[in-house]
This record gives sequence, C-alpha cells and structure tokens, in this order.
Amino acid sequence: MLSQAVETSGHSLRWNTNSNPVIVEVVGLGEGTLAQLQAANQQTADWQKLFAVYAGQGDFLADMSVPPMLGSYRVDDGLIRFQLQFALQRGVAYRAVFRPSKLPGVDNRSADIVSRFQLPAVQGQSTTVVTQVYPSADTLPENLLKFYVHFSAPMQGGHIYSHIHLRDATGKAVELPFLEIDEELWNPDMTRLTLFIDPGRIKRGVQPLEEIGPALEEGKRYTLEIDAAWHDSAGLPLREMFRQAFRVGPQDREPPALASWKIESPKAGTRYPLTVNFPEPMDHALALRVIHVMDTAGRLVVGTSALSNHEMRWSFTPQESWAPGQHQLQVQNTIEDLAGNNIGKAFEVDLFEGVQRRFTNTVVNLAFEVR
Repeated sequence: MLSQAVETSGHSLRWNTNSNPVIVEVVGLGEGTLAQLQAANQQTADWQKLFAVYAGQGDFLADMSVPPMLGSYRVDDGLIRFQLQFALQRGVAYRAVFRPSKLPGVDNRSADIVSRFQLPAVQGQSTTVVTQVYPSADTLPENLLKFYVHFSAPMQGGHIYSHIHLRDATGKAVELPFLEIDEELWNPDMTRLTLFIDPGRIKRGVQPLEEIGPALEEGKRYTLEIDAAWHDSAGLPLREMFRQAFRVGPQDREPPALASWKIESPKAGTRYPLTVNFPEPMDHALALRVIHVMDTAGRLVVGTSALSNHEMRWSFTPQESWAPGQHQLQVQNTIEDLAGNNIGKAFEVDLFEGVQRRFTNTVVNLAFEVR
C-alpha cells in the first residue's frame, strides 16, 4: 500500500508499506540535487537534518522532543529512501519531515513538508503473554547483569523501554536502570529479549554508579514490570501486565567455581539424564548454549539440555542410550553467573588490563563416568 502526502513545491513524501520494514520516500527531486546528495557522502546525522521520521503518542509537546527513528538512507531510482529499522506499531502516530531548505546548494526558506501516517487498528483478541523472565530466583545479586524476557508470540521491536519498568517496594520507578541501546537484543523469532542492567550502575568507580547509585540495592525488594500496552507483531497489546518480584542479596564479584559443580552420572544403557548442580544460579541462555557432553571418543553427544531449580540445575537427556566409559562435560569459558562473571574472570576486570586468567583454554573439561 502507498500513502502519499500533498505535494508542495514539486516535492512530496510517500509511505511505502509494501516493504517490511516500511520505507518512506521523498519524491520530486531533480537529478542534479540527487547527484549532489550522493556525492556529499552524508552521515546519518546529516540525513536526519534533511529528512527524518518520528514516532509519537499524540502529545504535541512531548512528541516535539522525540528523537528521529533509526533506519538507513539511500538515493536511487530518482528518490530519497529511508527504510525504518523496526516495523511500524499500531496505535502509534508517525510523522515524516522533509526540509528542502537543508538540501545542498539551496539557499532559501522553503517550508518543511510533513506527512503523518498511522496503521489502522487491528480487530482481535489479545493472546500474547510474557511466559517467563530469567533469572527466576527469588533473590538476585545486587550487581545483576541482565534479564531475559520470553514471550508466547513474536513481538514488535522499537521503543521497548517505555514498556519495561523496574520499581522499588513503594512502586516508585528506578531511574534509568537499563542499558538503552539502539540495537535491541532480540532472538531471530522476536520472542526473547535480552535486557541489560546499565553496567555503569554496576561497576565500581564509574560515573553513573558514583552519581546516581546502583540500580539495585542489597536488602531491598523490587518488581520487574512489563505493561500490557506493548504490542505483538500482529499489532495487538499483551493480554495482561506481567510482574515479577524479587529481593536483592549481596554483590557477587567471584568467578564461577567449577570445582564445586556436582555431577550426577547416568546409568549405562539408559537415557536417564545427566545432571549438574551449581552452587549458584547461572545465566539461563548461556548455560543452555555453552555446556556440551563428549563421549569416550571425544565426539559430541547429541541430546537436549534444560535448566531447573531457578537455574541451579542443568540436565542433559541424550538421543541414544548412554555407552559405558569416561565422558567429558565440556564448558566454554564464556559461561556466566547472574553478575556476568566468567570462568577465571570477574565481570569488573578490564580486558585491556592484561589480567592473567586462571584458565587459558577456551573450554574446560570435567570428567564423569557412565557405568
């Protein structure tokens, strides 16, 4: 579907919704002007002064302070094209602004060209929910590094931080607790979001921690809240608000100690799971990705891993029955605890300081016997 603004001075704006994400186009520029733009090698900030798209909620004063949306610019087929980084969201009013006075070689006060666009409302029943947030433990370290938020269906990206809140025991929102980055950390299916606590609120001796204080304080209770106004990929809001309460414990500045992991070996000839009990909760996504099982010949054992007991128990069920003999549990050094500490390296250690790691290999092997 194409939506075109009223033409002004030979120029017009057009919303090309046949593309995903949407492309907004400037139509009616001369070949000479387009050639100058191509030759100018403009950076993103330069493009945004000339042509930008904004997302608003209908509050004029608030919308005036909203920064331009992210995306990519290009000149081709006689047009300026801006492709949005994220899909448009239903219920959000968008505004494209083209400023002819900012064209190269132009010295005039031509009026800005503005085009507004909003996706039609979707009729339907909300079904998408937050299915799980990790870590799931009732007590989390004061220097917690991140949350993983899982949804039952694909979500819409962009402007996520307006829907996620960290509140103290009185219900007051914690000031800027998350690392708000342009490149939102979604899995390919848009069903899992990785949400980092601002490292500046964790590392000692850095400005945000010294000036604002930690996002989480030991001994206090907090609630991670995700509001129902967040839309899924179908344009429908979440079925319900999600809340997960937790208490904050002491800081964790020590790397994971593999020597304290307790391995429970399975019986040969069965498909009983191999289990590993950790002395502390581990990072959910990493623990499922960086722990592997090798057989007596050093080959990867195919199977399915899972976490339970608030991410303190890892289990592995093989596709085929266990063969007798010595196996290896292979763990990559990149595994993390909830505070982001790796094997042999605490989160606060600066990689550029040349700190000697306790382990120099990329993996650590723990032997276990199948009988």
